[in-house]
Amino acid sequence: MLKKSLILILTAVLFLTAAWAQKRQVMLDKVVAVVGSSSILHSEVSEYARQLVEQRRAEGYTSDRDPMNEALEAMMTQKLLYHQGQIDSVSVNESDILSRVEDQVQAMIAQTGSIAELEAVHHMPIFNIREMLQQRMREQSFAQSMRYEVESKVSIIPGEVEHFYNSISKDSLPTIAEQYVYAHITKYPKSIKEAKQRTKERLLEMRERIINGQAKFANLARMYSQDGTAMRGGEMDPTPLSGLDPAFGAALEQLRVGQISEVVESQFGFHIIELLGKQGQLYHFRHIILKPSYTSEELSESLMTLDSLVQLIRADSITFEQAALDHSDDKTSKMNGGIVSNQAILERYQAFDANLMVTKFLREDFAQFSALDDYNHLIMMKEGDVSNSFLTTDVMQDQLAKVVKLVKVIPTHTASLADDYLRLEELALQEKKKRVFDEWLSSKIKSMYVYIDPAFREGEFENKQWVE
Repeated sequence: MLKKSLILILTAVLFLTAAWAQKRQVMLDKVVAVVGSSSILHSEVSEYARQLVEQRRAEGYTSDRDPMNEALEAMMTQKLLYHQGQIDSVSVNESDILSRVEDQVQAMIAQTGSIAELEAVHHMPIFNIREMLQQRMREQSFAQSMRYEVESKVSIIPGEVEHFYNSISKDSLPTIAEQYVYAHITKYPKSIKEAKQRTKERLLEMRERIINGQAKFANLARMYSQDGTAMRGGEMDPTPLSGLDPAFGAALEQLRVGQISEVVESQFGFHIIELLGKQGQLYHFRHIILKPSYTSEELSESLMTLDSLVQLIRADSITFEQAALDHSDDKTSKMNGGIVSNQAILERYQAFDANLMVTKFLREDFAQFSALDDYNHLIMMKEGDVSNSFLTTDVMQDQLAKVVKLVKVIPTHTASLADDYLRLEELALQEKKKRVFDEWLSSKIKSMYVYIDPAFREGEFENKQWVE
């Protein structure tokens, strides 16, 4: 795994409630660093250092660096990014910040039991907790946007990948874990038309209840919507139409504020949408999304169809490749003998060549591909084996039946240009991004006011510019 950047590690501790309790001791605390106009307290550094140690212990690795100095440098880097982000007017989603703050506050209230108990635990009124969270999340958002602005302009060419590979000693080359090449045959229930109709009717009934005043849109979304917006009453952050599914965006564009759409079918499912407001090209809305569901009998029919195919394949009456061509519902693999292409890795490494096909899967690739059910069957098989049929979901979380064939297992090995180019390309790109960012950071440290307490100046800093 690639080493996480300090700025991303810091994200995990922005919401630590222990830091709030330490506000009672602010008069006894000490400023150990100032970056721009932002100060960093000793208690904040100490708390972050403790979290770094605990995180590393949980992940099973250690660092030679003093955790206090490492924590301080990470916090100083974020402060600088925050201030430079404001100077450069990088864009942050203020509504998203407010939404995340409210989600966090509600989670904290649920954990403590009530607003009164939350205030008692942190010795401050809830509006102060909200303000503190909002400031920290704004700082984090500006810092992340600023770093993205710097690193997004970095690209890499094949010659640089080869140079990166040759510059690494053989003992230091990354190890590629066990990989799988496999094929599948998928079968969606034949009753998908009926399932879609049932879903539409459910949404139409909800729409009628909302319009008639029998139910509130947000309440129904919380109870029934099948995506991550349910906990926010179906509300989405203001979004341009270009960032939405075309069918969804076309329906949204036709709505007036307060109007509720008819049922809309997108690649993700079926929706009803309410327009809450519009500012420029940004649409503020909420929705309820449902996906078609099936009866056990409908799902069993797909399983039995595939089980019959498996019997024929195992009896050598038909090849797996021919069965995939004739019967699989996966149009992207059936023409290739059912071999599954690792779209997740192509997207992650930005390898958009239409002729490029990657068929190797690490364990973590299965998770990104929403195919852990496939992995759980493959690890129990030998090369050439064909599984029994099983129920699973696709990347859109639609239900289907499937059988898999284990084509090849590639053992754990040292990375090579011939076999692992895309993974080496990502490592080379990350190394180049870090180098470019470090150079940018050094130039900004020189132009920004920085104070570090003498007790910390003798510590180890990755970027020596902090103490020069």
